Amino acid sequence: MESIEDGVYEVDIHGNFLYFNNSLCKIFGYPGEEIQFQSFTKFMDEAHGKKAFENFNRIYRTGKGFTDLIWKIIDKKGKTRIIELSANLIENEKGEKIGFRGIARDITEEFAAREALEKSEKRYRTLLDFVPYPIVVFTLDGRVSYLNPAFTEIFGWTLEELEGKTIPYVPPGLEQETTEAIKRLFEERIILRYETQRLTRDGRVLDVVFRAAVYSETEDEPSGELVILRDITQEKRIARNNEALLRISMALPEYPDLDELLDYISGEIKLLLEVEGALVILLDEEKDELYFEAAAHDDSDAEKRIKEIRFPASKGVAGRVIRTREPVVVLDTSKDTDFYEDVDVQAGFMSKNLLDVPLRSKDRIIGVLCAMNKKAGVFDKTDAEFLSMIGGTVALSIENARFSKEIQRAYREVTSLNRAKDRVINHLSHELKTPLSVLSASMNILSKRLSSLPQETWRPTIERAQRNLGRILELQYQVEDIMRGRYYDTPHVLSWMLNECADELESLVAEEVGEGAIVETIRRRIDEIFGPKESASEEIFLDKFVSEVLEGAKPLFPHRQVGLQISLQPVPAIKMPPDVLKKVIMGLIKNAVENTPDEGKIEIFVRKKGKGAELTVRDYGVGITSANKRHIFEGFFSTQETMDYSSKRPFDFNAGGKGADLLRMKIFSERYNFQINMISSRCGHIPLDRDICPGKISASDFCRQKEDCHKSGGTTFAVFFPPKD
Repeated sequence: MESIEDGVYEVDIHGNFLYFNNSLCKIFGYPGEEIQFQSFTKFMDEAHGKKAFENFNRIYRTGKGFTDLIWKIIDKKGKTRIIELSANLIENEKGEKIGFRGIARDITEEFAAREALEKSEKRYRTLLDFVPYPIVVFTLDGRVSYLNPAFTEIFGWTLEELEGKTIPYVPPGLEQETTEAIKRLFEERIILRYETQRLTRDGRVLDVVFRAAVYSETEDEPSGELVILRDITQEKRIARNNEALLRISMALPEYPDLDELLDYISGEIKLLLEVEGALVILLDEEKDELYFEAAAHDDSDAEKRIKEIRFPASKGVAGRVIRTREPVVVLDTSKDTDFYEDVDVQAGFMSKNLLDVPLRSKDRIIGVLCAMNKKAGVFDKTDAEFLSMIGGTVALSIENARFSKEIQRAYREVTSLNRAKDRVINHLSHELKTPLSVLSASMNILSKRLSSLPQETWRPTIERAQRNLGRILELQYQVEDIMRGRYYDTPHVLSWMLNECADELESLVAEEVGEGAIVETIRRRIDEIFGPKESASEEIFLDKFVSEVLEGAKPLFPHRQVGLQISLQPVPAIKMPPDVLKKVIMGLIKNAVENTPDEGKIEIFVRKKGKGAELTVRDYGVGITSANKRHIFEGFFSTQETMDYSSKRPFDFNAGGKGADLLRMKIFSERYNFQINMISSRCGHIPLDRDICPGKISASDFCRQKEDCHKSGGTTFAVFFPPKD
C-alpha cells in the first residue's frame, strides 16, 4: 500500500481517519499525525464537507459505493487541491457497518486543465453564437454537432432539431455538385470560397458563399468539418438590379416614342421582378382618370384588352398610390379593400398580389408602375425599392415622351390648320383680284367722266381713293408673294383685269372705242408684257444696284426731313433676281424711313464681308420693344396700333405697314440663299408700344439736340449675300 501513488484510506462510521498510507499524506499536504483520527470535514470548506457527508451517508444507507466524488480540500499551506475519491462501505464479520474504505487521487492539475478547456469552449461557443454568419460543425459523416443562432435565423432550423442529423438544405439538382465539393474539401483540407445555393426550412432558395475547413482534435486524424456560410442573395439581387437600372437608363434615349418606351419599360419590369404581368398606368389629369398606356403580360390578348380600360383616379390600389404618393404591396388582393376588381374582369386578369409604386416627375405624380402576380415568393421591401428606382429612372423620360407625343399631335393639328389657313388666304387673295380690278377700272372711268368739272371739287377725293386702293393692291401682292411656294413673278393689275375681269374690260373698251377685235389684241399684248414669268437670277454688283434703287426711292419721300448717310464700297458680284433684290432693298429703306422721326438720320452701307457682300440699313428711330423682336419676321405683325398708321401715306413717320414686308424678305432669304438679321433697341423715352414719338426731334420733350435722339434707340438690318459662285 505504501508503494502506490494513490492515497488509500479508511474512516470510521463518523468519518474519522483510522488508516491511510503516505501517498494520502502527500495528496492532503499534511503529516500523518495531523490526519490520524481527524474528521474528513477538517480538510475542506463547509460546502464541500456537507456534500461529502451526504455522499457517505448515501453509501451507508444503500450500501453502494462511488468512484467519482470530487473534493476540494485546503492543504496545510492554504492551497486548494482537487481530490477525486472513491468510497465503499466496510462491514465487520457480523455484518455491522463500521466505516468506509477508498482511494484518493490528486487531480488538481487535470481539473485545472479541464476547467480551462470548459472555459475556453464556453468562450468560443459564445463567440460563435455572436458571429453574424451561419456556422455549422459537422462530424466526419456529415451530421451536425453544432450550429450557431445565425444559422437558425437565416435557414430556420435549430440545433435541437438537427443535432446528430444531416441538413436537408441542398436544392434539387445540386446533389452531385455538393458531393464533389465535399470530396475536394477532404483532399485540400480547406476551401476559401465556394458559391452555390441552399434551401431554407420554408423552401426559399438562397444564394450563398461558404468557407470550409477540416479540423482535427489530434495531429493524425481529422475530426470533422467547420463550415461558415454567408447569404449573398440580397447582394446578388442588388447587383442585378443595379446592372438592370444602368441598362435601362442607357437604353431610354433609344425610345423617343412614348409607346415604344413604355413597352420597353414594362417588358424589363416583367423580366427583372419575375412576375406574370407589368403595367404602366398613367394619370389623365384633365379627366381625373387612370389608364393603361403599356402592358407586358404572359397573356398577349390581355395586353391588348388592358390598353382600352380607363377607371377613376380615386379607385383601386393605383388610386391609393396616387393619393398617398407611397409604394403599396398587396400580398392578397382578396383581402385588400382598395383592390378594384372591375379592371380584372374587363382585362381577363386574375390578380393575386400586387406591387404598385408612384411615377414622380418633380413634385407631381404622373402615374403608377405596377407588377402583378410574383412567380416565386412574395413581393418584399427590396422589390418595392427596386421598382421605385426604376420609376425614378424612367419618369422623366416618360414625361418627355408624353410631351413629345402631345407636341407631335399639336404640330399635326397646327399643320392642318395652317394648310386650311393657306387655302383661306389664297382664296381671299384670289377673290380680292376681281373687285380690285373693277374698282381700279371704275376709278379711271370716273376720273375721265369728272375731267370736265373743276379739279378742286373732285381730284382730292379721287387721289385719296386711289392711294388707299394702292395700299390694298400692295397688300394683295405681298400676300401672294408670301403664300406662293414657287418662283416669284410680277403680274400687273392689268393681267388680273384681263384674266379675272374680261367682261368688265371688254365693256370698258367697247364703251371707249366700240365693239371689235381690239379686245383680243389687248389681251395678247398684256400677256406679252405683263404675263407671269419666272424671275431669273442675274449677276449683280450690290453697291451699284443699291445706288440705283436709292435714286429711285428718294423721290418717294421728299416730304420727310431724314438725312441719309451712304457708303457704298465695291463688293464681289452676287447672283439674284433683280426684282426680288429691289423689293428687299426698298422694303428696308421704307421701314427705316417710316420709323425715323424728322431731323433724324439713316445709314446705308454696302461693304465686303468674307467672300460675299453685306448691305446694312441702320435707322436712329424709335426701335422695337423686346416683346416684339421675336415676332418681327412672322408676318402680319405690327408694332403699332392700326389707327396710328392706317390713314398715313407710305414713307410717312409711323406710317407702319401690314407686317408682311419683313416676312416676305425672310421667305426670299430662304429661297435665294441670303441671310437677314436684325438688332434693335427701343427708345428709352418711349419704352412701350403705346408710347408715341412726336415725329420730329425738335418737338420731343426729351431730346434737346439731335444727338440725344440718335443715342436713345434705333434698328439695324444686316443682309449678307454670298458670292455668285
